[in-house]
Amino acid sequence: MSQMRREIGGGGALGEGILTVPAGESGAHHQSAIAVSEASAQYTPSGEPGFNRVGDELRCDGVSLDVIALAIGTPAYIYSAPSIRHQYGLLSEALSGVPHRLHYSVKANSNLAILDLLRGLGAGVDIVSGGEMYRAQSAGFKGRDIVFSGVGKTERELIEALTLRVLLINVESEEELTLLDAVAGSLGVMAPVALRVNPEVMVDTPHPYTRTGVKGMKFGIPFDETLVVAERALRMKHVQLIGLDMHVGSQISRFEPYEIGLGRLLQLKAEVESAGARDLKYLDIGGGLAVTYDAERPLDVNGFAEVVKRMVLPSGLQVLLEPGRFLVGNAGILLTRVLYRKRSGGKEFIIVDAGMNDLIRPSHYNAYHRLEAVRATKGKTVADVVGPVCESGDFLGLHRDMDDVQPGELLAVHSAGAYGFVMASNYNSRPRVAEVLVDNGRFGQVTEREQYSDLVRKECLEPEWRTS
Repeated sequence: MSQMRREIGGGGALGEGILTVPAGESGAHHQSAIAVSEASAQYTPSGEPGFNRVGDELRCDGVSLDVIALAIGTPAYIYSAPSIRHQYGLLSEALSGVPHRLHYSVKANSNLAILDLLRGLGAGVDIVSGGEMYRAQSAGFKGRDIVFSGVGKTERELIEALTLRVLLINVESEEELTLLDAVAGSLGVMAPVALRVNPEVMVDTPHPYTRTGVKGMKFGIPFDETLVVAERALRMKHVQLIGLDMHVGSQISRFEPYEIGLGRLLQLKAEVESAGARDLKYLDIGGGLAVTYDAERPLDVNGFAEVVKRMVLPSGLQVLLEPGRFLVGNAGILLTRVLYRKRSGGKEFIIVDAGMNDLIRPSHYNAYHRLEAVRATKGKTVADVVGPVCESGDFLGLHRDMDDVQPGELLAVHSAGAYGFVMASNYNSRPRVAEVLVDNGRFGQVTEREQYSDLVRKECLEPEWRTS
């Protein structure tokens, strides 16, 4: 029992050659620590990057998840840098025949280390808030690297974007266009604008919340109103219409929605140019490319690229693509430790130390994430995997045929690299978890685990009272 408690706490010396990072308050000064285990120091990459079994142990690019858990504690998000590079190269190479740039969708995973990694590969970024703009700048991105999307940009955010001289502001309504023209005029600059069109394409996504290009959604300008808005933009003094934009949804695995959306966008291009547009340079075709969460058929990246090339090359425009989940989704796991086993109402429960505040996708989207024991188990069980949050909706998987993990053992929640940590909260006053990056046979903490003191750092017992 004492050994199990030591492992759960994540502290203590681990032996020669390993640098420990305690999970408690004392770990706050070791954010950039790198640890190398004897088992991973001689690691030579082979096969697919990411999470694979070496003997009876699941590892990340050869690095022991046991070692990471002991050094950093659990729960923790673990990301594979080689996997991100692999996905980026796969997509960029497939599109090599058409002028393009990949603008990573920051909302998928906004960790600074991952942003820096992608910047080094040549990526731009797609942002949806002033906070993401700040993160992008902090990671070294310049204004020309940034496309600013989002349906509810504030006046402050528009001022910040224009001051930074972003590449594009994707305008989503006529009222936003009016405000942007006024803001640009007050600053004495021209606003670089792309109109985000709702292509009104019905797509079969895993959940209704991930459909963005369907008629009646809040996103984009209704297709049959876009030409009128474009004509108004062409008459404005402080707006330069240089692009058209669409986004059909998330987890798109078939080409048809893109073909239909692209067809409508190119039809609109011809109409806008007939109305007097002379400066169109960019065709932003969004992101939403699917990744596998279970046994789905992987996206045919080359087939997708061929559709884009065939349709876009004759236009002479540069393609902007906004992949998020495709680059980072399968590059990350949530590492959690089993706390207890319990049987109730004829069901088996596996209670772990990660909850819905750490990974809300199963509860919010009814999303499936594959669950796998880090160390191979002898048997299987059918169980609900639940967390410690005081909600019946706090689960990572229900009625799963899975490894028969016992208290103290580690469990990997797969495909958690996108929309995991970025959607985490402090519900139940639970500190947000650590994030770890693995690269070149070593690992380093890239986000510190929050401490109890962080939970109340911005609060006060007695406000500074004011009167109207």
